[in-house]
Amino acid sequence: MQQKISLFLIGLALILLTVSAKPFYFYQKLPKVIHKIEIKIKGNSTVGKYTCATILYKKDTLNIEALEKNIIKATIPMTSIDCGHRIMTKDLQSTVKVKTFPNSYVTISNLKYTANNTYKCTLVFTLTNKTLTYKDFVLTYSKSTQQATGILPLTFSDLGLSPPVKMGGIIKVKNEIEVNFDLFFK
Repeated sequence: MQQKISLFLIGLALILLTVSAKPFYFYQKLPKVIHKIEIKIKGNSTVGKYTCATILYKKDTLNIEALEKNIIKATIPMTSIDCGHRIMTKDLQSTVKVKTFPNSYVTISNLKYTANNTYKCTLVFTLTNKTLTYKDFVLTYSKSTQQATGILPLTFSDLGLSPPVKMGGIIKVKNEIEVNFDLFFK
């Protein structure tokens, strides 16, 4: 009789533990190896659209949903940004004061999977002497390309800068820009 009661209590305890426990995959650390970061700045001017970009080859590992090593930091040499046209590249470098601020910085931390192939993270972006922080920055993951892309709408004014104006005002760059962050996974 005592043995039956003991077995019943052990069985009941196992059932309670199984029902109240979260599935194992919530506790797994999901490592992702990043091998490249691409940053694009897109905008419009009176003569058309432009895209300036740079690629940083940086191999790093992020542990999704983990407390340790869930951060990636990148230094962007502003002289590495190319707009596809020498004069436009020089204008951008002049606008962001490349001689005074030769580097910009991006930090992505607290990366968490949300749903529908999206991640949320904290993004800290420093350009010139302005640091912008976004707590719930969304990155959309594409399985086919193995990359996560986030789009940050900004203005030159947000960065404390004035959009370039050339040729006595004939060519004007619009204040609104879009910064794309692409993380490429292996």
